[in-house]
Amino acid sequence: MKIGIYPGCSLEGSARDYNQSVFALAKAFDIEPVQIPDWNCCGATAAHNLNKELSLALPARILALAEKHGLDEIVVPCAACYSRLMVTQHELKIHPELKNRICEVIEMDYKGTSKVINVIEWIDKYIIPKLEEKVKKPFNYKVACYYGCLLVRPNKVLNYDRVEDPQTMDVVMNKIGATSLDFAFKTECCGAGLSISRTDIVSKLSGKIIEDAEHRGADAIIVACPMCHSNLDMRRADINKYWKTEFKIPVIFVTQAIGLAIGLTPEEVGFKRHFVEVKIS
Repeated sequence: MKIGIYPGCSLEGSARDYNQSVFALAKAFDIEPVQIPDWNCCGATAAHNLNKELSLALPARILALAEKHGLDEIVVPCAACYSRLMVTQHELKIHPELKNRICEVIEMDYKGTSKVINVIEWIDKYIIPKLEEKVKKPFNYKVACYYGCLLVRPNKVLNYDRVEDPQTMDVVMNKIGATSLDFAFKTECCGAGLSISRTDIVSKLSGKIIEDAEHRGADAIIVACPMCHSNLDMRRADINKYWKTEFKIPVIFVTQAIGLAIGLTPEEVGFKRHFVEVKIS
């Protein structure tokens, strides 16, 4: 089967490991992701702070292109991209005059007919029904599922899971043999787009997340957002320096964890690109 996919900038840059694991998982489950032709940046994370019209035009063009190419459903692996596309759909649905203006800006027709789903929804809908028969090596880890602040917010727009204590990723991990732990920081911000401009803030916020996961005995932190992964993994040296300690817990994309459980190799799901070593048990 075919499904539309919007990779966003991160999956073709800093999160190529995530992209690799998404496509490897899709192949294993006979799913063909069809990339939206001529896609552009969605504007995350800065555009909506600078220019509202621009922040809507960028995602609207992506959605209009999906409609043009007959993609009725689009999986968006990046939580920030998912949030921007969903917020734009909502804004243009409730403000018809704004929708008309944005259509003028992008010089394309936009109807709002393509359904946008995040990577956990994609897994739940297309992977879970066939997962049990494909698990070859249970993912025997104690995990802290970290959703971040954009996968479930704004809740009134996304209407996805519980805003303070989401459970969908925990359910997925339990199905592949992991033990999902209670985790106080599962929706706290990691510092998001401040990774370069204010690394000190990222170090403070991300350090709190890592500290709580380690305190609860987690073997790994599971994420579904390239920005969260980048801040918790790539910035680990800065985090350790700020906290004057040596956090060693690895950060794993949910698609990578599933890939290992169904028998894909660490190379096939992109573990070579991690900064913090993932020890495969």
